[in-house]
This record gives sequence, structure tokens and C-alpha cells, in this order.
Amino acid sequence: MNRFCRLALVALIPAAALSLGVSGAPAQTPSPAPAASASPSPAPSAAPSPAASASPAPVATPSPAASASPSPAAPPPAAAATPAPVQTADPFGQETTLEPRKVVMVKGTANWDSAFDTLIDAFKALNTLLDKQGIKHAGNSMIVYTSTDDTGFTFLAEIPVDQDPQKLPKDMSIGKSPEGKALKFVHRGSYDNMDNTYEAITNHLDDKKLEAKDTFVEEYLTDPLKTAEDKLVINVFVPLK
Repeated sequence: MNRFCRLALVALIPAAALSLGVSGAPAQTPSPAPAASASPSPAPSAAPSPAASASPAPVATPSPAASASPSPAAPPPAAAATPAPVQTADPFGQETTLEPRKVVMVKGTANWDSAFDTLIDAFKALNTLLDKQGIKHAGNSMIVYTSTDDTGFTFLAEIPVDQDPQKLPKDMSIGKSPEGKALKFVHRGSYDNMDNTYEAITNHLDDKKLEAKDTFVEEYLTDPLKTAEDKLVINVFVPLK
């Protein structure tokens, strides 16, 4: 149950291409001249002898391998796979500064056995009021714990707004959310499993010898009215002295 860790937290308050080489045609070796005859040879005629006539060189026929058709292009290299983004760890004990915001709030008390149901009822009441007056949320829903004991706690359920709602019920009011230096922690999972988160917060404050104020804040990053309880994401802020 959450009461033990939250009580421990309150108790501490005072104390991450190869180019192809084309070879030239081989040089032709001239044929040797005929040997001289002993008998005198007749005078040469004006017409060239058949042996002296130059026969045209045969036209080289390109082999199939040397045909003009281009060889198939090599496939382009496969694109390198884009690495998956690295998921960073949630902040743990991150120093931050809370800025005050205008909120509509309702005060309540709860016992530990039905704590989450009581908080949900408080958020429902605030949402009903805002929906009737057409006022949109200006931020995430919050719970501010004002005191805790063995049996339960008192709290303020708050929703940031940009305009003032009209005709508020007696248990509701307009005010400001907490402000000042704080440490930020993140909880993922159900409300009932926040024991481990608060135990880690308590140990962190103890190790760092930090003094907290007499309150702490839960900011619901997921809508608690629409999100399965085991899928909640909650920022826990511990204001420092």
C-alpha cells in the first residue's frame, strides 16, 4: 500500500572501375625479298605485278563479347538501415522549477484502501464543471498531497485553466499550483504500484541529504479518466526547501 512510502517521504521532510587496357594490333613483319637470279631479268613492265598489288585488309568483325549492347549495370548498394532511436531513461531526481499556474481545484480526503477511486471522483467533478462551461484544460491534471497519516491523506485535485469558471460549488475554488525548486521523478504503471517509486524517492532524498517541503505533487501525463490504470504515466514532483 502506498501509505508506508508516502509516510516515509513525509518523514524525511524535516530531516543518461577498372579501366580496360586495349592492346594495339601486332606489327606486321615484312616478307623477305626474293633472291637475285643469275640470268638477267627482263625490264620491268609499267603495270604492277600481281604480287605487288596490295590486297585490302579484312574488316574485323566484332565478336559477340565486344558487341555494343551495354552489360547490365551492377545493382546499387543496399541502403544502410536507419538505426532505431535510443530511448532515454525517465528522469530520476531531475532538478526543475515549478511554475505557478491558474487552476480550478477541489479539496478532499481519502483513505488508502480506496485512494485512487477517490482521486478519480475528484477529477470527474472538476471535468463536469469545466465541460458544462465550455472551458478547456490548459495543462495536465494534478494531485497535491497536503498531509498523510496511517489511515489516509488530504489532497487538492487541480486542473490548469486559462479562464475562471463561474458559480463554483462550495468545495471548489480558483488558485495557483505549487511553485519553486523541486525534484522530478517519473512513475509508470498503476497507482497501487507507486510504492516502489516513493520508496526510491525516499532513498534518493536520504542519500543526497535533501530537505523537502511538507507537500508533493503528482502530474498525470495520461488522462486518468481514459487510461487503463496499469498504463498511467505520472510525474512526481518533490518541492525542496
